[in-house]
Amino acid sequence: MFKSSPETTRRIKRFFKIKRAIVSLFILIILYVISFFSELIANDKPILIQYNGKLYFFAAYNLYPDKTFGGNYDTETQYRELSKTDRFTSTKGNFILFPPIPYSPYTSNLNELTKNPPTPPDGRHLLGTDDRGRDVFARLLYGFRVSMSFAIILLIIEIIIGVIIGALQGYSGGFFDLTAQRFIEILSALPFLYIIILTGNIFGQGFNTLIIVMSIFNWIGLSYYIRAEFLRIKKFQFVDAAKLLGTGDIKILFSEILPNALVPIITFAPFSLIAAIQTLSALDYLGFGLPAPTPSWGELMRQGMEHLSSFWLSVYPFIALFLTLLLLAFVGEGLREAMDPKEYARME
Repeated sequence: MFKSSPETTRRIKRFFKIKRAIVSLFILIILYVISFFSELIANDKPILIQYNGKLYFFAAYNLYPDKTFGGNYDTETQYRELSKTDRFTSTKGNFILFPPIPYSPYTSNLNELTKNPPTPPDGRHLLGTDDRGRDVFARLLYGFRVSMSFAIILLIIEIIIGVIIGALQGYSGGFFDLTAQRFIEILSALPFLYIIILTGNIFGQGFNTLIIVMSIFNWIGLSYYIRAEFLRIKKFQFVDAAKLLGTGDIKILFSEILPNALVPIITFAPFSLIAAIQTLSALDYLGFGLPAPTPSWGELMRQGMEHLSSFWLSVYPFIALFLTLLLLAFVGEGLREAMDPKEYARME
């Protein structure tokens, strides 16, 4: 059973007293939850359709063929065109309710633009359009979800691998520890960017490919700290007592030692998220990240460098990236302050 020590409980209470960290964490959680409903905020597929007395909900999640609305094809309905057709407007009561931002991050809006893209912010496109006529606000919104999901998945894998390997090294010691350290040193010496380029050319660029490749390297830093914590804690008397009571090694590892070795995991988590988001944005900027047309902040900034006069392509993604990393940094600083052992030290 996972136990929390009194010191850990005090640290958690102290963290909740750090207002800047709590507010930042709350904002990030709210924004991330909202991002899961991006299809209902920015999309060219309607939330509600009333046609000939029938209601159709959430076209972003349900495929409605053109025949559903009196068309001739089995392909998905083009809702903007449908709203202008005679078969739709001729019947009283028919209507289409689009999301607040009626533009998809994947669809070009060339037929609505008065000039060639990228176009500056206006009444229709609040943050302008990119070089393919896609709405920048929609791409920023969806890009936040992609970036945070990428970072969180990578962090979970990093914690699982880093904790297991670091714990085994620190607890076992000896030959296993020495062999694992040599393997880690070899792995950490490999050129990360070259491997990303190579795997992208062989297996193709994609979300899963990036997760797998980055997971190979990302756990190394955390494993060092977990190893050091287990090397230190395994010498404590409560571990010896658990062994004398006949407790198995696995239970000692994850029930006795791990709860007392959570400081590196907790304090490094926000900074690992920062590193993952920065890496993804940098790879997208260089063209080695997520494939088109995936919404990406780095890809928008790259467009900004190609169109220097279109400031909105660089400024808005940079602001979004800066604010996200700043909030994560505030959370990380709060955790580090809450976990500071000096807070509980007393002079005698």
